[in-house]
Amino acid sequence: MEKDNTLKKEIYANTSFEETRIAVVEDGMLSELFWERRSVGNIVGNIYKGKVENVLPGISSAFINIGLDKNAYIYISDVLGDKRQGIDKLIKKDQDVMVQVTKDAISTKGMKVTMDISLPGRYLVLTPYQEFVGVSKNIENDEERKRLSEIIKKISESVKLEKIGCIVRTEAEGATEDELHKEIKYLLRLWESILKKYESVNAPYLLRKDMSLSMQVARDVLSRDVSIYMLDNKEECLAVQEFVSKISPELKDRVKYYESKVPIFKAFKIEEEINELKKIKVDLPNGGSIIIQEAESLCAIDVNTGRYIGNKSQEETVTQTNIEAAYEIARQIRLRNIGGIIVIDFIDMRKASNRHKVVRALEDAVRKDRAKIRILPITRLGLVEMTRERKRESTFSMLTDQCPQCHGSGRVLSSESIRLNIQRDIQNLTMGRPGGNLRIAVHPLLGEVLREKQGLIEKNVHRSVKIFNDPQLLWEDYRIILE
Repeated sequence: MEKDNTLKKEIYANTSFEETRIAVVEDGMLSELFWERRSVGNIVGNIYKGKVENVLPGISSAFINIGLDKNAYIYISDVLGDKRQGIDKLIKKDQDVMVQVTKDAISTKGMKVTMDISLPGRYLVLTPYQEFVGVSKNIENDEERKRLSEIIKKISESVKLEKIGCIVRTEAEGATEDELHKEIKYLLRLWESILKKYESVNAPYLLRKDMSLSMQVARDVLSRDVSIYMLDNKEECLAVQEFVSKISPELKDRVKYYESKVPIFKAFKIEEEINELKKIKVDLPNGGSIIIQEAESLCAIDVNTGRYIGNKSQEETVTQTNIEAAYEIARQIRLRNIGGIIVIDFIDMRKASNRHKVVRALEDAVRKDRAKIRILPITRLGLVEMTRERKRESTFSMLTDQCPQCHGSGRVLSSESIRLNIQRDIQNLTMGRPGGNLRIAVHPLLGEVLREKQGLIEKNVHRSVKIFNDPQLLWEDYRIILE
């Protein structure tokens, strides 16, 4: 499969019920989901004046108070200065530092921060503590790269961009010199205002809050290949239109207000696809499937052929299923925002050439993902290890809580195990109490199973048993009443 450069791309934003949900749809399929809840808030990208609370040389890390419930965490690689000296030589307890949040708090871990600040614009990213000036590697056209390099070099000299770095973003492809010049001047003014505020306030203090989610999507995702950006909140829509008219006037008409009474995600069948994200099994078009199981720091994905047998050899059928699975896996990890270590168990293939085909398909499929991804070679057993940049908790962990019945294992006691437990409890309860009937209250579904084995239960407990349903009971719970 080759990469399709003519995708039909649409963006839909739902901003009701104390949360903002933004869906990116490519060729009629949900491909990316942005989610922000007012109760939790989004702090990735925020810049703070913080105070160093603890420095831990043993793990080359420190904790910084930025004014939130949990202290932020910083590793030595994100501290400015000569890393060879050790973190205790670079920062000290009670020192004031300027930091930017790079990862939100996930599970029991606090947010991660860096001292290497970056200020993203539409076309450029200003990196005040870097001296490198370059062009995004995602711009593949050599002539365009050369044109942008010459423009940014000229602009750097004109605005005296000394000891300050700047990276030309992918969106700058086709941008004019005037557009780039205006943006770099704006980013420099923004940086100067942050520095002034830093000098005048006491830590901890929020120096700059990143823009709202709908604005971030307008800045980072809305581009020439997006046909429409539709929002169901009029005020937010007008604000986005005003913002887009400043950064990309040619795209302003693509920002529309959704006026229908039918909820926007229901109208475009996005709600249905979001509900599917709770499932661990994803069916493939050819009859195969993938099983996605997330843990806190690792995600395991298993590929199955299912009912697909094809009309070719087994090796070709397996390879085709694996390639199809590779594209769906790339879509699912992007859609579910799965980060950290991901291990994929593809179906075994005998030929090395076929194993390479599958890895190439996976590499091609993840190109649209804006998160940083690293893929290791496939093993002879069909295992692929990969890492994906994690900035926020996954969609699955945000949508769901641990099951109070199975405690996160995904399994409950079998009906046979519960029957044996009931019989053991009856034996303990009736010891030394001859005669008498028993009533057993159980979950309705379990009641159906136990009634089929009522004769066996009565034989084992040596007394008459009546089984009745109680809808209030969970699967593993039961009550034994001795009459």
